[in-house]
Amino acid sequence: MPTPSPWWRNAVVYEIYVRSFADGNGDGVGDLPGVTARLDHIADLGADAVWLTPFYRSPMADAGYDVADPRDVDPLFGTLADFDALLARAHDLGLRVIIDMVPNHTSAQHRWFQQALAAPPGSPARARYVFRDGRDGGALPPTDWQSVFGGPAWERVPDGQWYLHLFAPEQPDLDWSHPEIAAEFHDTLRFWLDRGVDGFRFDVAHGMAKDLTEPLRDLGPHQVHHSIVGDGWEGGHPFWDREEVHALLRGFRETVDAYAPARVTVAESWAALERRSLYTRPDELHQAFNFDFLTAAWDPAALRATIDRSLALARSTGAAPTWVLSNHDVIRHASRLQLPPGTDPEAWLLSGGAEPVVDAGAALRRARAAALLLLALPGAAYLYQGEELGLPEVADLPDDVLCDPVRRRSGGRRKGRDGCRVPLPWSTEAPSYGFGTAEPWLPQPGSFGALSAAAQRADRDSVLNLYRTALRIRRTVPADTELLWNSGTGTLDFTVGPLRCVLNPGHEPVPLPEEAAPLLVSSPLPSTAGALPPDTAVWYAHRPGSGAD
Repeated sequence: MPTPSPWWRNAVVYEIYVRSFADGNGDGVGDLPGVTARLDHIADLGADAVWLTPFYRSPMADAGYDVADPRDVDPLFGTLADFDALLARAHDLGLRVIIDMVPNHTSAQHRWFQQALAAPPGSPARARYVFRDGRDGGALPPTDWQSVFGGPAWERVPDGQWYLHLFAPEQPDLDWSHPEIAAEFHDTLRFWLDRGVDGFRFDVAHGMAKDLTEPLRDLGPHQVHHSIVGDGWEGGHPFWDREEVHALLRGFRETVDAYAPARVTVAESWAALERRSLYTRPDELHQAFNFDFLTAAWDPAALRATIDRSLALARSTGAAPTWVLSNHDVIRHASRLQLPPGTDPEAWLLSGGAEPVVDAGAALRRARAAALLLLALPGAAYLYQGEELGLPEVADLPDDVLCDPVRRRSGGRRKGRDGCRVPLPWSTEAPSYGFGTAEPWLPQPGSFGALSAAAQRADRDSVLNLYRTALRIRRTVPADTELLWNSGTGTLDFTVGPLRCVLNPGHEPVPLPEEAAPLLVSSPLPSTAGALPPDTAVWYAHRPGSGAD
């Protein structure tokens, strides 16, 4: 008998942004008990696994991605016992649990960094981080490197030295050439593996390795375009996508592979697609998020080129491709896909979503069609909480509630990521729409009642029921089935095993293929048969010999 494919190769993984999913204790912030109470929603949706954003002890300077203790739960989110209960309930429901690991940096409140601040320059305590003397007698940062969140990537401490932080100053970067770093991190992986987690998502997996050879190199104008990508450097960027990072990833994989049953490893890497495939070589991580698909233009040629390139590069390493439309760091695709070509997303956010005007109806049609495209593609699909409800970006949040460090570090030139992190609506009743008993940490718009899970469950044609039906049909497609393109003009028309997907991302209706009745359509077809409207996708049961080329 052939060996079954590992579960993650064609899994549907649901991202839970913990602080915005469900509030179990009534303090206005989502927590682990809240997640546990709502896991039935995800199992009923048809997902295979959940991915939890960080819930560790943290001062929350970057919503938990500034980790002070990676082996404990922050009281804001609960306790270790709450995590164990969540894990047990998820497993009872047939859901695997993937958790976030943050290897590039720690919180400034981590015991190591506090030791470093208390120690003098040149001390062993400072060697775990990247401390350097400044230029011009110490008055200027050691290099011109810029933080991803805005401003210099260096912060000065009272004794005059500077430390590196590629994100917020509260997130000092570790020096992974120090042997204690790897030893401690691998012990943390084992801590959670011993508790029974099913895998890890590695934050900023293309970071960690840095060229700290003296003198440190300035980047000049290159860093403006390549602020988190490293594109064009072919592994030679001072801190993004360096060749040395792959040895660290092999170490992660070796630790995880020592456990049975097999666990999954996933890279968040913003390296260019051709470089990103290196992260999924057989001895490195199993998967890497496909951000090229997330950022692809809503255009048949652009989408097909991205799909073809992604599939080819996945085959080159034996990995299964991954597909994602939204996550906690980007504008929700129900709004983003409708922005006119050339629109600056940051300008749209800063305008409160008013300029250019987004047609809510058209945006939702496009989001529904994109969902059927995503779920028809071979490989793993990652869903972001609330996309199954068709939630839009909340672009008009009042300034006084915005808390993303991106806004603060950029001096307000970037609005930040709060708009995709607004707490979920579970019921139709204000003020929190079932999120909890207290006012949520970010306000929800009045439109959330009609978009709530409760409202959509009873509506046969809702986005929620579209996702539920699509995930049920998706289970009939065997893992690792090859995608075959069909002939078609102005459409994406392909077959994956028993499923045929036809998407019209254009502006005019196109002829429908001569198939039997559709299995599923993203939006109602016109009463006159034979035409597929713009921004609409349709699934058919594939008939062998119907024209795949």
